[in-house]
Amino acid sequence: MAQLTLPKGSSVKAGKVWPKPDGDNIREFKIYRYDPDQGGNPRTDTFFVNVSECGPMILDALLWIKDNIDATLTLRRSCREGICGSCSMNVDGLNTLACTKGMSEVKGVIKVYPLPHLPVVKDLVPDLSNFYAQHRSIEPWLQTKTPAPGTEWKQSHEDREKLDGLYECILCACCSTSCPSYWWNGDRYLGPAILLQAYRWLIDSRDEATGERLDNIEDPFRLYRCHTIMNCTNVCPKGLNPAQAIAEIKKLMIERQI
Repeated sequence: MAQLTLPKGSSVKAGKVWPKPDGDNIREFKIYRYDPDQGGNPRTDTFFVNVSECGPMILDALLWIKDNIDATLTLRRSCREGICGSCSMNVDGLNTLACTKGMSEVKGVIKVYPLPHLPVVKDLVPDLSNFYAQHRSIEPWLQTKTPAPGTEWKQSHEDREKLDGLYECILCACCSTSCPSYWWNGDRYLGPAILLQAYRWLIDSRDEATGERLDNIEDPFRLYRCHTIMNCTNVCPKGLNPAQAIAEIKKLMIERQI
């Protein structure tokens, strides 16, 4: 039988259990904690939230914990409206946005972890440096060769509609970090989010760098690690379909060879 040994510090241990307050409307949270400055293994701390004193979303509860129980709890957040993607994390086993995930959607203990398979900066904050570097690598801006028009680059209604389901991506990384192919090859595979962004520029009728863009991503790892598992589409908090975008890129690759 194969013997598997986990890397040092990779196992998650039980952490501190904070006192349970009085009241009938109490929800139990188990939250991943890790502080690199202290060393040691990560842990899960247990908190009890009086949901009568905070809003209905997971983010509301996390901020209530930070304000009332443990000020050292570290997380990212900004808009609170599902627009910025800052508060992406794993709740109840699925990647989501804490600001749009209601506590009522989770039965029993609410388990909160950072996005999976990324280095953890602290607690619920993952290191997205590689993710953002991959985004830069696809040059996500309009590229043209013809002289600029006097006012604006015009686009038909039909061509504009092709961008629907693409431009709404908020780069929260929920889809990429739910993809097994990205877990194993994240250093080389661009992943669902970045490939969806790449297709957004490939399909834009105003862009004139289609050939260069396809050359940039035509690689056994950068594009072709997608196996259509569909985790990306299942977890997207904006209801987008990265798997379809990847399939469309593959079609463009084939079409230009005909």
